[in-house]
Amino acid sequence: MRFEGTLSRWDDERGFGFITPAQGGQEVFVHIKAFPRGSGRPALQQRLTFELDNGPDGRKRARAVQVLRAPIAPRSARSPRGTPRRAETAAPWSAARILAIPAFMALYAFVALRWSVDFRWAIVYVVASLLALAFYTWDKSSAERGAWRTAEKTLQLLALVGGWPGALLAQQWLRHKTRKPAFLRVFWLCVALNVAAFVLLNTPLRQALLR
Repeated sequence: MRFEGTLSRWDDERGFGFITPAQGGQEVFVHIKAFPRGSGRPALQQRLTFELDNGPDGRKRARAVQVLRAPIAPRSARSPRGTPRRAETAAPWSAARILAIPAFMALYAFVALRWSVDFRWAIVYVVASLLALAFYTWDKSSAERGAWRTAEKTLQLLALVGGWPGALLAQQWLRHKTRKPAFLRVFWLCVALNVAAFVLLNTPLRQALLR
């Protein structure tokens, strides 16, 4: 038996949300896997039809979801003549984002000239940054297609091990993960920890702390 409802809550990062049944009653849990492939990214206020199933925890959950109608775009999202808005451009650069990579390059050069740095550090930063750029690109594409997302902890781990320059560029170019304060706080903490580890492991501070 199929039911009709509206997508009333949706967590795009975690890939699940809740449907409010049209006939009333308790909200129904729905996972991204319940949506058909190619149906696009789920959005709030979408009208859906669905079947009910029991999840592993015994709760009712939606399955075999079908979208009845795409949500109407807010007036602010359209041009005065009703034509679609132009594609989003890169996110605006803040002072911290502008200076982060050049400042680290200057720090890297200073440490390399003063105490020398193993060439493998540069390889790690380049490879990790390319991986971060690839993962951000894939996650952005998955978000737009309503497919499986890359876990945020994976993106943060890449930043921590040295991929933060590539992650920072990806955030700007793709306009992705730039509006989530909680994610950005962890991201900048990973940047700080990575830079601190670089300084600690390549300067006399290491020997001083081991004494």
